[in-house]
Amino acid sequence: MASSLTKDSASSGEKTFFGHPRGLATLFMTEMWERFSYYGMRALLPLYLIAPGGLDMNPATATAIYSVYLSLVYLLAMPGGWFGDRVWGPRKTVAIAGGVIMAGHLVLALPWEGTFFAGLGLVAIGSGLLKSNISTMVGHLYDGPDDPRRDGGFTIFYMGINMGAFAAPLVIGTVGENVNWHLGFALAALGMGLGVLQFLLGTKHLDEKSLIVPKPLSKDERASTLRKSMIWLGIAAVFYIGTVVTGVYTLNWLLVPITIAGLVIPVMVLARIKRDKELSEAEQSKMSGYIWFFVAAAIFWMIYDQGGSTLAIFAESSAENSVFGWDFPVSWYQSVNPVLIMALAPVFAAFWLALNRRGKEPSTIVKFSSGLVLVGASFFVFLMPLTIAGDGHKAAAMWLVAIYFIQTVAELTLSPVGLSVTTKMAPAKYASQMMGVWFLAVTAGDCTTGLLSLAGVELNGTGVVAAEATLAVVAGIAIFMYRGKVKKLMGEVR
Repeated sequence: MASSLTKDSASSGEKTFFGHPRGLATLFMTEMWERFSYYGMRALLPLYLIAPGGLDMNPATATAIYSVYLSLVYLLAMPGGWFGDRVWGPRKTVAIAGGVIMAGHLVLALPWEGTFFAGLGLVAIGSGLLKSNISTMVGHLYDGPDDPRRDGGFTIFYMGINMGAFAAPLVIGTVGENVNWHLGFALAALGMGLGVLQFLLGTKHLDEKSLIVPKPLSKDERASTLRKSMIWLGIAAVFYIGTVVTGVYTLNWLLVPITIAGLVIPVMVLARIKRDKELSEAEQSKMSGYIWFFVAAAIFWMIYDQGGSTLAIFAESSAENSVFGWDFPVSWYQSVNPVLIMALAPVFAAFWLALNRRGKEPSTIVKFSSGLVLVGASFFVFLMPLTIAGDGHKAAAMWLVAIYFIQTVAELTLSPVGLSVTTKMAPAKYASQMMGVWFLAVTAGDCTTGLLSLAGVELNGTGVVAAEATLAVVAGIAIFMYRGKVKKLMGEVR
């Protein structure tokens, strides 16, 4: 989608962005460049971790690191939203987040192993800060939830996400794999730098609400939060310095606590909301129904996010990465999903609308269960190239493309529905927090993958792949079979 400006004849001559507020162009470009940097680095990450010229790790450790990194990005989206609401306001939070992300990529570009994980941490922190707040600012551009342009504005915004995600592996992946790994990471920093620059230049077009801190911390709250944060930071510092000094430190001392936290925190958050006595009976019922969707989503993301780790590592060692005799970098597989999203999303939107007009649109539960069955089917397809590679042959690239295609269809069936049902079933008291709860499903799924890898489970093994595929299909069928019970819990939500 071209980033051109048009004139809105219905307005007072003010420039618009495809008929939308001019500020949407600023946020569109910021998100596009941020996703360019994020997906470019993500496409390189597992390959760099296992490469002899990189960190030369075994695939299990590389998958664990990749999964923990992804889980942190989504886990930190909740405190990121909190910072926007209570400390800095959305606009300041996004500006700071962009700088932190750029710094993280620059640290990754340094040719030293010791700084590598610090760079990953900075990128995760910055992404968590940016993720919730930039979407909030898109909403600020419109006159409330009933503004007829609102859905279209978010559609254009998400096109920016996929444009950045599509271009990143083709540019950053190619340079990183074929020229120099650290130069690839430096290109990710450059992309984020361009995003920060145009964000700062375009802030005058953003709504004034993005400058406001909605619920600022009181002086006492600020002091208490700072004190508690310093105490926990001090405990962590003493603990890890102790492991290093005593010579017992290994990477697992860092990875295992994060994966366990990524599984425990979502359970604690859901339990806290469920136990809240202030919720009405109807809200309690909806939360009970939502837990079904949450668990199903965690299973979905556990499989789906292995497209960047398990599948990528398999492609590096066991796939014929060429089409019609033309070889391409392994990282290019990560461009398949975003280009399919851009191609298929309008088709799905039109398809659901056509079915709705006929009164035949599937319910939320049917769509959700279909997404689970499809993502499970993608891993059943994965068994074919695994078998081919097991016989000593290279699997054709089109097997992997087929897997990504099925997973994209599954994503379009489940992910938008998950976002929608999260907002519809959220208790009024937790309306602003529930999107962060949805992201915790991604955290739980990725941490499950990380924990399996750390336990020595070979995720490229046919038995494990078949078990994951079966789990997803069975979960999808279970939700469909119990759809009557779930519908009852959902109340009026459909």
